[in-house]
Amino acid sequence: MRPYLSAVIPVYNEEDNLWPLFDRLVAVLDAIGKPFEIVFTNDGSADRSSAILRELHERRPNEVRVIEFNGNFGQHMAIMAAFEYVRGEIVVTLDADLQNPPEDIPKLLEKIEQGFDVVGGYRRDRQDTWFRRNASRFINLIRARITRIEMRDQGCMLRAYRRHIVDNIATSGEVSTFIPALAYSFAANPTEIEVQHAPRAAGHSKYHLYNLIRLNFDLMTGFSLVPLQVFTMLGFAVSLLSAVLVIYLLLQRIFVGPEVQGVFTLFGIMYFLVGLGIFGLGIIGEYIGRIYLEVRKRPRFVIREVLQRLDGQ
Repeated sequence: MRPYLSAVIPVYNEEDNLWPLFDRLVAVLDAIGKPFEIVFTNDGSADRSSAILRELHERRPNEVRVIEFNGNFGQHMAIMAAFEYVRGEIVVTLDADLQNPPEDIPKLLEKIEQGFDVVGGYRRDRQDTWFRRNASRFINLIRARITRIEMRDQGCMLRAYRRHIVDNIATSGEVSTFIPALAYSFAANPTEIEVQHAPRAAGHSKYHLYNLIRLNFDLMTGFSLVPLQVFTMLGFAVSLLSAVLVIYLLLQRIFVGPEVQGVFTLFGIMYFLVGLGIFGLGIIGEYIGRIYLEVRKRPRFVIREVLQRLDGQ
């Protein structure tokens, strides 16, 4: 029987959270009273996550499917791989760390059944560090300015999608992407609802500062040309100001004479312009790097094994 709901969960070193997550999630999905499946993607975990996922599959072989990567390809690639295997008409994503309470899933389904094709969650009373909360607000502000994607909380992975949205995401073939933003670009009728956010039950966050920076570069360069356009305008403005400064210095040299004391000012201006140029090259490099990743056509991820029992097997 084709499942009504597919729950997609990326896993990376979450051995202490998997059994509590499974028990709570299955209780919620059983209470819905419709066929479901749970698709875990093990993203190269180095702890006992793989063995525990195998136990979960053995516990509920008809509902639990496990995709095993042969390395660590990242959270979004883990979700993308699951999207290629899901069979449900509605697909829900959530993290394995129990900060997204499974008990909020019926709220997402209610909105989907009202006719929305994408339902995003935004976290109430976010249980993260001061730095993570304020960095997210800053990034949300920047993203809202440079893309046309309206998301109140882009970092919340508790989301629901209709099947055609998931199919479009899975067939997009993008190597570096941001799945919630990609879904919003395909959606005709998206919405958002408030969801709970709990402190991490065990383990620690896998998103460090560098990962967050890389993720947001993927978001900004993958969905907008505004960074390039802003730098082009900034370069034009700096060129005009530099030309005015050169003319001023030339006139000063002719009518007043050279001033040795101004040499440090010139050095300051030069270093500013050099820094601006390097920053611009970095932005251009981000776009070129994305092109390079796409054209070399390497696999986005490599699946080692899939644990599943389909109808009749």
